[in-house]
Amino acid sequence: MPDTKNATGSTMSTGAPAPSDRNSLTIGADGPILLHDVHFLEQMAHFNREKVPERQPHAKGSGAFGVLETTEDVSAYTHAALFQKGASTEMLARFSTVAGEAGSPDTWRDVRGFSLKFYTSEGNYDLVGNNTPVFFIRDTMKFPHFIRSQKRLPDCGLRDNHMQWDFWTLNPESAHQVTYLMGDRGLPRTWRNMNGYGSHTYMWINAQGEKFWVKYHFISNQGTAEFTNAEAATMAGADADYHRRDLFEAIARGDHPSWTLFVQAMPYAEAKTYRINPFDLTKTWSHKDYPLIKVGTMTLNRNPDNFFAQIEQAAFSPGNTVPGIGLSPDKMLLGRAFAYNDAQRNRIGTNFHQLPVNQPKVPVNTYMFDGQMAYQHSGNAPVYAPNSGGRSWADETGPAADGWETDGDMVRQAYTLRPDDDDFTQPGILVREVFNDAQRDRLVETVAGSLLGGVRSPVLERAIDYWKSVDADVGRRIEECVRAGAAPAPAQGMGEGSEQHAAPVS
Repeated sequence: MPDTKNATGSTMSTGAPAPSDRNSLTIGADGPILLHDVHFLEQMAHFNREKVPERQPHAKGSGAFGVLETTEDVSAYTHAALFQKGASTEMLARFSTVAGEAGSPDTWRDVRGFSLKFYTSEGNYDLVGNNTPVFFIRDTMKFPHFIRSQKRLPDCGLRDNHMQWDFWTLNPESAHQVTYLMGDRGLPRTWRNMNGYGSHTYMWINAQGEKFWVKYHFISNQGTAEFTNAEAATMAGADADYHRRDLFEAIARGDHPSWTLFVQAMPYAEAKTYRINPFDLTKTWSHKDYPLIKVGTMTLNRNPDNFFAQIEQAAFSPGNTVPGIGLSPDKMLLGRAFAYNDAQRNRIGTNFHQLPVNQPKVPVNTYMFDGQMAYQHSGNAPVYAPNSGGRSWADETGPAADGWETDGDMVRQAYTLRPDDDDFTQPGILVREVFNDAQRDRLVETVAGSLLGGVRSPVLERAIDYWKSVDADVGRRIEECVRAGAAPAPAQGMGEGSEQHAAPVS
């Protein structure tokens, strides 16, 4: 291996200097990612092929089939068929952990994936989110680095708290999601007892061509419930597949879990002047500014017949949209729109979309053909467009119905800051105004226990400053526990809360 100790920066696989490992190339700070950001595309394509064949990340999970029933009239915001009042749409949900491997316990502290595939009358629509409304990073260029920091060390093959906190503290934009993770929401009691979020900002377009920015909220009708650290650690040893078993058995006995779907809708033009950047995945929109609008109910009512064929081979991508729904300038969303399907091409195969669980319920006329394991085909019809053989092709010209305007220089830069944009205000509000005293106690216990699990200087000092920036009192309490060399006694009813902390927390 070459000696890189004295090298400056990093290189591409060709040896040429890499332009940036932190920022993707966009039109202006708020514009779309460019296809000729070769370094970004190469990073994501290679990252998707690091592991074979389990998912990287979200390897451990399960799911079920169900139906989305649109009970409210939201046609003022979108003409998408599945969101028209009275529509009933077959769907598939997959829940997962993020960082663990396929054999990891369900109850480790982690963010939970919340992926949905809707088999609509206009094609498949995928909504890929989590059980939190935000994420750790705002630029998708950082995604491979983030996931690697949560995985395993290259020498011993062990997960490592020091590595996690090193990444988080060097990327303070992570503070909002880390606060959710270290709080109660990091240990959902069951998948049925957690909310789900699209997390990203999407576009809705109505029949008149008016555009809105939206965020999805799936609120559990079972209510939310969480494990304590001690309960989660015990369950990890007693039943590593607890969440998978709970969902399957609940549906089998006729106890069908459901979620009420709401959206927040922002008029298109207001995104330009809103007090935070509405496309930043590390931020939430105020419910006072944009109240929840009810859409309908999602119910899971059918277990898979074959786990491998219907769950393990299920493929989701936030780039799979339908008329009336579009993407947004969210850099994480734009990167994932490429990376998720590309991951499935590597993991399952070139024609993963032909597998029954991934097939749409409507006819397909695509000019993608052949490749490994091709099953569906277009016979001897022309394989090119335009053609004189009678096979239709797409030919939309002019402004894109789901597009947006942008202008500016090509730059590698974080989002343009707005008046209320910073990394610590929203997590601080979460700690002070949403968490109660017992939840703050558990937060201190969890963070201190994690920091005592092998986090070393200078990362340890950075982590303490990180939490003081979130909330001065919580940061002070964490520091006192760390300096004393022990996590605090658990709050009333938590039992022995320290067993969990020997393992990484995400």
